[in-house]
Amino acid sequence: MGVFFSHPADFTPVCTTEMGRTAQLSGAFKARNTKPLGLSTDTVAEHMSWIKDVNETQNTDLQFPILADADLEISRLYDMIHPSESTTEAVRSVFIIDPLKKIRLMLTYPMNVGRNFDEILRVIDALQLADAQSIATPADWQVGDPVIIPPSINNEKAKSLFPQGWTEVRPYLRLTDIA
Repeated sequence: MGVFFSHPADFTPVCTTEMGRTAQLSGAFKARNTKPLGLSTDTVAEHMSWIKDVNETQNTDLQFPILADADLEISRLYDMIHPSESTTEAVRSVFIIDPLKKIRLMLTYPMNVGRNFDEILRVIDALQLADAQSIATPADWQVGDPVIIPPSINNEKAKSLFPQGWTEVRPYLRLTDIA
């Protein structure tokens, strides 16, 4: 999977903390076979200088790529420029993209609110588990919590897919544990 995320500009306080946090989570992304890709509406030269600053201020070693989008072509293509926010700065968009290049999640944060990286990792875990096990995840699901057997899987098929059984809260809401 890939996590593509935009930033309003280099050398901004919220962006600096987010870039640092992404770098700090490199092991967590790697464990999920997921690669981060940043974007900012500044130049490569500015990015190189900013990376040094991120590493110093956030005590990390930023190793993932950051796209330079000074002409705003990518930002406009992905609707990252919101007229009510700015005419030149990308808002904090996040796209989780699967290996087949399908966008599986889109989140947009306002420019003054930092992203929740625990939530981004949780969504990656949920998507990967759902793809591997033909399940859905309930609200606030965390790794290890019960999951939902989708209504599209009848009870007969569910017996073979989920031999551990399930709890039927309602005929449309069946919860099971994944070993």
